[in-house]
Amino acid sequence: MEPKAPKFQIGDTVVVKEYGTVGKITSIKEMDGGYFYVVNGREGLLGEESLARLEEYNGVFYKKEEISIELKYFIGDIVKVKGYENGLFKVVGFRTEIWRYAEDAWEDIIYEMVGIPGGEWLEADEEELVLVADFEQADTFLNQYKIFYPVKKNPLYQLAAAQMEAGEKIDRLLDMYNDYSLLFKMFSDEEYRMMLEAIISQIRFLQSRLKRE
Repeated sequence: MEPKAPKFQIGDTVVVKEYGTVGKITSIKEMDGGYFYVVNGREGLLGEESLARLEEYNGVFYKKEEISIELKYFIGDIVKVKGYENGLFKVVGFRTEIWRYAEDAWEDIIYEMVGIPGGEWLEADEEELVLVADFEQADTFLNQYKIFYPVKKNPLYQLAAAQMEAGEKIDRLLDMYNDYSLLFKMFSDEEYRMMLEAIISQIRFLQSRLKRE
């Protein structure tokens, strides 16, 4: 007996019955005496009973929409948030909200964050955020941040502040200020400007403490 010919051929337009979606046959596989099909180059094989020719299909069609979402921030990034100028936040998650109306459509990305160091929970969209340090630089930045802003009642910050005499810390901060000032002049990056502000704030704090001593 001659082998049974496949019901569909490469290039045929078919409907995937389960989903009511339309596609083209892009590959055919013969297995165990039967034929299986790849539709639109996607992973997975579909049997002949799962498919129907477009002109023969009497079921309901479903429109499939592919949405491309471009993320500006990622988990682990350190950011500033509008309205919270004196605080820093770490991105711990995000979600996408999809809005569709008869005459309009858009997608919103909501970022979920925790405050540094207090752990305050906050949600905001990307228009409200400014990147301070990406996830690859976050640990380095936070180590510097702990030195710049010693917080009362937090032993980790008290320990960091106690490791240097005030005069030595000011010298070190001045060196860092010169480095970041040069980077800011070269690239005008918001991260470098914020670092300069943090350094100035710490120098003033240390100078006031020296005066009291």
